[in-house]
Amino acid sequence: MIWVLIFGGIALLGAVATVSYAVWLAHKASDLYSEVRMLGQRAEEAGELLARIEVPASIRE
Repeated sequence: MIWVLIFGGIALLGAVATVSYAVWLAHKASDLYSEVRMLGQRAEEAGELLARIEVPASIRE
């Protein structure tokens, strides 16, 4: 009977660890998605700034 309790406790701890890891991983994925969106916005801003640059005719030749 004691072995059932020991293995049950180990299984319970494993389940808690798995759920905790899944929650942590979901938070990290959310953070990564947020950073990728911000990177896209910054790239768009950089593209707009580069489009505003006017190269003088003397340099183009």
